[in-house]
Amino acid sequence: MCGILGVVATSLVNQLLYDGLLVLQHRGQDAAGIATGENDRFFMHKGPGLVRDVFRTRNMRNLAGNWGIGHARYPTAGSAFSAAEAQPFYVNSPFGLLLAHNGNLTNAEALKREIFLTDRRHINTNSDSEVLLNVLAHELEAAASGLRLDDAAVFRAVAGVHRRCRGAYAAVAMIAGYGLLAFRDPYGIRPLVIGKRDTPTGGTEWLVASESVALDALGFKLLRDVAPGEAVLIDMDGNFRSRQCAERTVEAPCMFEYVYLARPDSIMDGVSVYEARLKMGEFLAEKLKRTAPHAAIDVVIPIPDSSRPSALEMALRLGVPYREGFVKNRYIGRTFIMPGQGARRKSVRQKLNTIHQEFRGKSVLLVDDSIVRGTTSKEIVSMAREAGAAKVYMASAAPPVRYANVYGIDMPTRGELIASGRDEAEVCREIGADGLLYQDLDDLKAAVRSLNPALQLFETSCFDGSYITGDITAEYLSGVENQRGGKDQGLSIESAEGGGQLDLNLVDQEEP
Repeated sequence: MCGILGVVATSLVNQLLYDGLLVLQHRGQDAAGIATGENDRFFMHKGPGLVRDVFRTRNMRNLAGNWGIGHARYPTAGSAFSAAEAQPFYVNSPFGLLLAHNGNLTNAEALKREIFLTDRRHINTNSDSEVLLNVLAHELEAAASGLRLDDAAVFRAVAGVHRRCRGAYAAVAMIAGYGLLAFRDPYGIRPLVIGKRDTPTGGTEWLVASESVALDALGFKLLRDVAPGEAVLIDMDGNFRSRQCAERTVEAPCMFEYVYLARPDSIMDGVSVYEARLKMGEFLAEKLKRTAPHAAIDVVIPIPDSSRPSALEMALRLGVPYREGFVKNRYIGRTFIMPGQGARRKSVRQKLNTIHQEFRGKSVLLVDDSIVRGTTSKEIVSMAREAGAAKVYMASAAPPVRYANVYGIDMPTRGELIASGRDEAEVCREIGADGLLYQDLDDLKAAVRSLNPALQLFETSCFDGSYITGDITAEYLSGVENQRGGKDQGLSIESAEGGGQLDLNLVDQEEP
């Protein structure tokens, strides 16, 4: 779930890219990189760490030019970080290409062999983003007429990428001497939006980004999303054109973007993330009324930050006071995207502290956006009890996360997922709560769809095991498990059309 940016401006873009990456920092804390272009030359700086730590004044001065791309890296599939895997990636043939990528190619290993044996190209890292770059480079070379490149050739090259690559990918690329290219996979799993602004001198500037919040912060007007399978091309003079490059497209955005990954002030595929989370709270409150009408709850407390809209709407619908019971340390990263389980467990209490008077003697309903590994939930329930809560109930705005995600989110090992192999009662006992309420998957879909009825499908594999691209096998998932040293948990897969119905209820624990 990396953050990517692409800018074509009328003046220096180094500061624009830096500021944009700061806004997208929540999408990746592992590494950051910026590449810019001036005439036919590229300039790049990248490294491990947060955006503010990677770039210094001397680095910024060297990033010349009026167009460029940026990347905030989040490690997918639990990969260990190597400095060589910071993005953007560069290849000098043909034409000179730089690329930044958000997502995960599910056929990366097969493509690596194909690239070496057929395309005669060398991959120097374990990153699937370098694979994507080399596939694009080969397709550009095949589509171009000798040394001559035109728009039709670029769009044919992207069509070739769509034919060969599987999985999730939103990408921005720079083609030396030609322009900025952005494209999205045929399912639209990972987000990508387009914005523009007019300059006082009468010029037009363009910005492509993972989330609309980057456009807002930089003064660009949101135009629309890049459509699934679409390619957008902006030359260095600011001329914009686009083309649908996939033979078949299905719009199925990642549901976890709305649940957790995106900032609430972003708009994705025509849906306000904030409003979607309010709707999640509305549906969850109705389920609580339906399944546990006599539940005695004194106060609703969110787990900051992503769950606040859902918790607020739940409290309103239940007629129960909403209170802030946890204070967040802003200098600790998001525990879900920390690379190791030990780091996550340790950071929970460093990140959150309780306001005791909001818990003392009360039956509290804690609302979180999701329960993934359960590390945070278990620690938070314990903290609520230590603060004096009489009863601690937990509600999740998302359904149980039971399956591997292979499209760019770090939750591939089923053994790490607390709901994998456990029913709701067992999860409730594991986190130490007095009761547990999960969102129904159908309600989650309805919550988002109510804001954009055109969205008929979603990528929901982590909830239902239904992989929208249709190419994920048990063998593939076992391979991912083995890469991480995990154990095969009896992997099962549902077809994209299938997916079992989950029976989710509020589970009340007996007194010890």
